[in-house]
Amino acid sequence: MSRGNESRLNLRMTVYCALFTALIIIGGYISVPIPVGPVPIVLADLFVMAAGLFLGPKFGMASAALYLGLGAVGLPVFAGGTSGLAVLFGPTGGFLFGYILAAGAAGLVAGRMKPGIPAWLAAMIAANIALYAVGVPWLKFLLNMSWPAALAVGLTPFVAGVAIKIAAAVALCRALLPRFRQAMAPAALAQADSEGN
Repeated sequence: MSRGNESRLNLRMTVYCALFTALIIIGGYISVPIPVGPVPIVLADLFVMAAGLFLGPKFGMASAALYLGLGAVGLPVFAGGTSGLAVLFGPTGGFLFGYILAAGAAGLVAGRMKPGIPAWLAAMIAANIALYAVGVPWLKFLLNMSWPAALAVGLTPFVAGVAIKIAAAVALCRALLPRFRQAMAPAALAQADSEGN
């Protein structure tokens, strides 16, 4: 790939990263506190996983990392308009850091399978496993809880929501992902050619 094509591809992907970061922020504002613990119900994780599916693992993780960076420096982007290192390293911090792994897992799994509903389902399941594998232990150790208590606060209330979000993400992929990939195809082919040389 020529330097000009590579610059255009990087610029395009940077714009898409910023777009998905904005969607993650919007999803964070859609926040519903639950009475059993400090972790609210949010839509941010839906857009995190969509970032991995649409942008691939590298740029999906970049979108999630940018989201965390914006919140860490004080912009009110976390759930309910909160921000700062106290939130990032507080009880919900494991879920926030888990966003990066979730986006990467979604992109990796989807990229290794033939595009379609089975791939998207597998990617979303892998992403949620990655998210809760970080979030629940973080919650347990930070709040000095037992495993049953941590699961009751950090996983059980969200199982139904996870299923709904997976269904929504699959519908989103079915409607938009083929067009998105088609629009990105020329740049992706050019990148593949350059990596093959």
